[in-house]
Formats: sequence, structure tokens, C-alpha cells
Amino acid sequence: MSSTRLNKYIAASGICSRRKADELIESGVVYVNAQKITELGYLVQEKDKVFINNKLIRPVKHLYYKFFKPAGYITTSSDEKGRKTIYDILPENLSGLKPVGRLDKDSTGLLIMTNDGDLINELTHPSVKVPKVYLVSINSLIHEHELEQMANGIEIEKGKIAYADIQVLEADKNKTMMRITLYQGMNRQIRKMFEYFGYEVKSLKRIQHATIQLEGLNRGEVKPIKPREIKELKNFLTRTIKNND
Repeated sequence: MSSTRLNKYIAASGICSRRKADELIESGVVYVNAQKITELGYLVQEKDKVFINNKLIRPVKHLYYKFFKPAGYITTSSDEKGRKTIYDILPENLSGLKPVGRLDKDSTGLLIMTNDGDLINELTHPSVKVPKVYLVSINSLIHEHELEQMANGIEIEKGKIAYADIQVLEADKNKTMMRITLYQGMNRQIRKMFEYFGYEVKSLKRIQHATIQLEGLNRGEVKPIKPREIKELKNFLTRTIKNND
């Protein structure tokens, strides 16, 4: 490395995205060697030492894994209520990775795990509208007009309108199995949408996030994402961000 922008250097340490790094720089907590830096375009040289809140940081190799989250675990590193978290079953060498988004305790399926702050930001930022695909089962036959309402948007909380693209896969009077695509990231969005109509979600599994698929993983298993898949994902995000501008 000859020189690199300071925000990119900070993001490469896995601490945060470049956007968040800019906020840290402007707040005055970033030092290069012994000098406080508040200039966003500042270039870090190869022998420079960068500190945030007096802690030395260094770029790290970006790691990308996919994890089949089982039910019964929350998507966080710790819980004040003492509930089991995904880090209780993830390999110890992956404890520094962060999940891209969340799945609630009772939900299962795909979680992308990484230390790439920029990728996390792009995959979760509301303006990017990244598709997330789920297999969902409810406790009754759903009506066509309710599917239309969910496609057009329903208010699941005051001022929060939720949308979903829904394809019915199987249906009878006791159950409806659906493939649901979301482009939003609201907390417990799918469950709240069905609660709005009085249905109970019996199972919810994420099978795809952007271009990354759950296929090939067993419940509780974690695998590295192939470099080819990461390249495809980043190209997809570049096109999506450009189309949303």
C-alpha cells in the first residue's frame, strides 16, 4: 500500500463502513500518528499508524461466510436476558464477524457473516432496496385480496408502511406456504404483516439475500462464500445502487 484514503483504511479494519468512518473523522476521534485528522480526503501512507479513541487499528483481510441459523438463537453477540445467541454455536474463529441484518429468535435460514463494513452498509441501507427471499408458512388459507393489500402496502406500525411480493406455493384450509420477497428491513416485518390480518406465522426461513443463497447448507452449518460469489454480489450491489440513484 502506498497511500489510501483514511475512511477506506478505517473501513478495511472491519470497524465500520466508509460512511461511518467519515463521521468518526469529523468527530475528532481519529489520529494518524500523533495528529488529529478531521479532513475527509486525508491519505494514509504505508508507515502511518491510525488510532481511533486512542486504540491502534489496522486493516484486516475481509472474510465472508454464510450461516444457516437454526431456531432458538437471537442474532446478536450478547443478550442481557441470557438468551442463546448465534455466537454460542458459531466457530470461535468467526466471533469477530458481524451478521448482515437479523433474523428473530424463531426464524431460521441464511445469515451473511462478514467483517466488511462497507458491504454490510450497502446490503442493509434502506435506500439500496436489496431483495431478501423467505419461505413462510401460516396457519390458514390466505385470501387473494389480502395478498394484493400486502403488495400495495399495509401500515404495520404508525407511519411504517410494509410491502411484500408474495407467491403462493401450496394452500389448503389449514395452511398456506409462500415465497416472499422483501425490499425493506423492518423489525419482524413478515410476522407483523400477517398479524395485521390475524394469521399466525408457523415457520419462516430466509433462503436468499441479494445474490447469496442458502442452498448447500445444513441447519447450523457455516461455510465460506466463494470469491466468485462475492464478486457477483458486489457487481449486483453496484448495479442496484446505480439504478436507485
